[in-house]
Amino acid sequence: MTDTRPSTSPDPQTRHRAKPRAARLTLLLTAAGLLGTTASPAHATTAVRDETARHTAHPGAVTCQGKGIDPTAKIHYRTETLIKAPLSTIWKLHTDAEGWPSWQASITSMKRLDPGPLRTGSQFRWTTPAPPTPTTPATTLVITSSVQQIQRNQCIRWSGPAVGDGLRIDRGIHVWNFIKVKGGVLVRTEESWTGKQIEADPATSLTYLAPGLDAWLADLKTTAEAHHRS
Repeated sequence: MTDTRPSTSPDPQTRHRAKPRAARLTLLLTAAGLLGTTASPAHATTAVRDETARHTAHPGAVTCQGKGIDPTAKIHYRTETLIKAPLSTIWKLHTDAEGWPSWQASITSMKRLDPGPLRTGSQFRWTTPAPPTPTTPATTLVITSSVQQIQRNQCIRWSGPAVGDGLRIDRGIHVWNFIKVKGGVLVRTEESWTGKQIEADPATSLTYLAPGLDAWLADLKTTAEAHHRS
């Protein structure tokens, strides 16, 4: 997210019920379900298997220029997928922030706050609907993201707050890795959230974060592979 999946994933039935709502959230609700194992409901990671490529992902932390998520965060999630498309295609889609709404239904608006390609210090403001939870109303989150680290065709890390009516994530940190492997590109992502409000119920927060990251990766995979075939 901006300045704003070894543990185990939430119960599969819980995750299945949350996914239709959470996919609309996409936060990078965002700092990002595929089944792993969980030490507690608020901490999850994944080892994703692409059956076609017979590739099992690496379990290590996701970093960019040595920086990762907040290691003290109660709420964090990691996931990954294999995309069968050129790295250049995937990188362009992912870093053209203004184009996100064209391939991600959960992102309702996007505005770059500075010109040119994404670089360290770049900022962008975007919105995504947040469904109601047991303690918060349905709202639209406004996320102001700042790029902290970026390395072309390799990684990007951004952070920032997400604020809506009755809901606030004080700081989300979202990290992405892009790794060439046999058969395509392994895209790995990890995100953390911190803030008094969401930390009051970390299990509920994770039920939105995890499917949101899964949906982002699925959309990126679908769009990149479609571009490659066309």
